Amino acid sequence: MRRPSVGTASVAGMTDERQKVTGIGGVFFRAGEPGTLAAWYAEHLGLDMEPGNSAIVPNEAGHYTVWAAFPESTDYFGDSGQPLMINYRVADLDAMIAQLRADGVRVADKVEDTPYGRFGWAYDPAGNRFELWQPE
Repeated sequence: MRRPSVGTASVAGMTDERQKVTGIGGVFFRAGEPGTLAAWYAEHLGLDMEPGNSAIVPNEAGHYTVWAAFPESTDYFGDSGQPLMINYRVADLDAMIAQLRADGVRVADKVEDTPYGRFGWAYDPAGNRFELWQPE
């Protein structure tokens, strides 16, 4: 697969600099018993669980990654056959979405503004939904 070069042609409203992921904001996966699985990770890996079977994992750069076990019935990942979803941290959600659309990538129409930041979703060529997060 050919990797696009930085500084390629601009997308409407964007600079010539291509957008890129700045970190992993979260790893979310389906589990038959999310509470039991979260307790296992807490006991064996020392994750400090929060409500919703999730943990906040800080990193050296002062950011954090959310680890979360979702019920198997969740529709948050899109396709019910998708076992996990990765949340990618981005600096400019609107520019990233515009870039993906210009590249012909399937992007969800919805963007959510929350107290935690802005969220959008897109799909890779295999149909896996992924989340884009611009922190507050």
